[in-house]
Amino acid sequence: MGYYMFLLTLTCLLNFHAIVRSDHGTLETYIVHVELPSTPSLTSLVDDLQGLYQTFLPSTILSSSLGDEPRIIYSYRNVFKGFAARLTMEEAKAMETIPGFVSARPQKILSLHTTHSSNFMGLNQNAGFWSKSNYGRGVIIGVLDTGINPNHPSFNDDGLPPPPAKWNGQCQFSSVVCNNKLIGARSFVANTFTPLDDDGHGTHTASTAAGNFVRGANVFGNANGTAAGIAPLAHVAIYKVCTISGCRESDILAAMDAAIDDGVDVLSLSLGGPARALYNENIAIGAFSAIERGIFVSASAGNSGPTPGSISNGAPWLLTVGASTIDRKIRATVVLGNNVELDGESTFQPRGFSSTLLPLVYPGGVPRNSGARFCEPVWLRNTNVRGRIVLCDEGAIGRIAKGRAVRNAGGAAMIIVNHQSQGYTTSSDSHVLPASHLSYEDGLRIKAYLKSTTSATARISFKGTIVGDKRSPTVASYSSRGPNRVSTRILKPDIIGPGHNILAAWHVSVENNANTNSNFNIISGTSMSCPHLSGVAALLKNVHRDWSPAAIKSAIMTTADQVNLAGNPIEDETQRPADLLAIGSGHVNILRATDPGLVYDIHPEDYLPYLCGLNYTDLQVGAIVNRVVRCAEISSISETELNYPSFVVFLGSGTSWTYNRTVTNVGVFNSAYAVGIVGLPGVDVRVEPTSLQFSALNQTLTYQVTFGRLANTTTNAVVQGSLTWTSGRYSVRSPIVCRFI
Repeated sequence: MGYYMFLLTLTCLLNFHAIVRSDHGTLETYIVHVELPSTPSLTSLVDDLQGLYQTFLPSTILSSSLGDEPRIIYSYRNVFKGFAARLTMEEAKAMETIPGFVSARPQKILSLHTTHSSNFMGLNQNAGFWSKSNYGRGVIIGVLDTGINPNHPSFNDDGLPPPPAKWNGQCQFSSVVCNNKLIGARSFVANTFTPLDDDGHGTHTASTAAGNFVRGANVFGNANGTAAGIAPLAHVAIYKVCTISGCRESDILAAMDAAIDDGVDVLSLSLGGPARALYNENIAIGAFSAIERGIFVSASAGNSGPTPGSISNGAPWLLTVGASTIDRKIRATVVLGNNVELDGESTFQPRGFSSTLLPLVYPGGVPRNSGARFCEPVWLRNTNVRGRIVLCDEGAIGRIAKGRAVRNAGGAAMIIVNHQSQGYTTSSDSHVLPASHLSYEDGLRIKAYLKSTTSATARISFKGTIVGDKRSPTVASYSSRGPNRVSTRILKPDIIGPGHNILAAWHVSVENNANTNSNFNIISGTSMSCPHLSGVAALLKNVHRDWSPAAIKSAIMTTADQVNLAGNPIEDETQRPADLLAIGSGHVNILRATDPGLVYDIHPEDYLPYLCGLNYTDLQVGAIVNRVVRCAEISSISETELNYPSFVVFLGSGTSWTYNRTVTNVGVFNSAYAVGIVGLPGVDVRVEPTSLQFSALNQTLTYQVTFGRLANTTTNAVVQGSLTWTSGRYSVRSPIVCRFI
């Protein structure tokens, strides 16, 4: 019997469904992969997927009942062939003998990973590329998140046409009618029948990607200006798949399945979990089905940095986005009693706060009370902080929660200092009391001052919005880093973009003002950088309707910046040059991405030799690409041979490797490019040919690059550099990471 293979994942409903106990044991949500039948006697079932999926349930389920709740929760059609069902472990095991069954696994719970960022990226209203790209008009961005506040002015439809005729989505608000901006809204969260956002995250990400122009946007009067998403005239479709507790895989897959049918052009996924093999990574599997249909998928890299190997969403067909800072600070300067000034940040900047020096106390400075250094409420009860400025270490609880604890204990103000791994990455939060967030180094200075005197004092001077930080962009400390554990020879992240201290729409007023819908908040994370790149993709899609998702991705990567506003190498949270495992190709440069000269294109079928080269089984590869695969009939390639816009090479002693790359001319008809290599000490790099001559648009040419290890190199050392094709007009850069093994 022949089958088309698809994945079904069984997922444990933590925090969402009550765990039900019956005679059959504990019910969990599983996601099940199945193959479609091809025999004549069974092909009629393919038209009735729900009926087909029912045939995989054990007979004990079909003959029993569990209230009025169906066992099958979702029937998947697009992301893969399979379903999500509530089963016991024994019932899942029983399915293994049914012909066409592929796998069944408990679902996992994944986590959620503006007025100035658009200007920082070079987008200016009524001018330049923003105008040329028509602000993303007509492009549909699907956002999978916590829902949306549909009444926010960022989602007004002034200046927007109706959605394209292909749009097939729904609007599930009972009392709100979607418009030409917010064209669709659906909820996939159990027992939640509205896509209304009760967390803020979804409203923020949706407006970052495609919020319309809103004048006078600010938080507590700071960062004032006109808020706009990166593609302000694009359409938005929101799919609620997350709550504050997390995001269930089964819901995410159902939303992706629907979004593909609905007709979105871009999917924005600010969520993810720990890296897993691609055949076990349901977001990657769903995204592959999306890119096969020409849908661009942008995903957050994760917030587990700066730990090496912490990257999420590492599939090569995803654009994996890390987080960087912008050049705006909302300054709150700490002035110590010894006249040392330390610049920090806080969005809440109260007028008339006392300029008098106040007693400074560090609850964590007492050894027997060391747990109080995080300013958790239980520890502050036994600490005298009344009327004082309280020093708190980052960690244990959220920064705003620390402020509440300090305020409730009678503290006058708060200073938060980073732990070492956070370095110089400080946040501008909407605090509940006067506060400042300082770097790790400045925290050491304060603690040294406290040890030097028995009467330490301090004050906080609020200086408002400061624009022009020349060290920006820098990599935020939390931005997850490579190497890419699911595919070690694919460099991730692909790109970094604005993600730190981003102002965008919010679901409620952080200022407790019930008389306005114009609510904004400043928050940080790769969740914020992802929708920036989703918006960039929408703009590029508007200008280049014939570009594939891989071509758009290549244009973004090969034109990225490697320097900050001062013209120096982009730095990380330590204020030292960031490596490629932190920045990937660099910081997005949208003005160059629209005209990259050359692109490295990848067709969906090109991933088959790559996946077979990972030594996955036929069944595992088929689960990813949604069809029967026989790797023995495919010329497998190594990961580095995929036509990717970057290189990761492992070189043993005396070894060399040769890889092919194919570039497509999307610049000018007649153009000549010469190759250049930068960096890579200890590596012999040879390119053949050394020049490329194009005579037509969309012409493709192939080159070979050979990497060899020179003598006197250190095993386990990592070196980095780049390969760049340069013409009189274009510079097409591919980053290279080499590890000596």
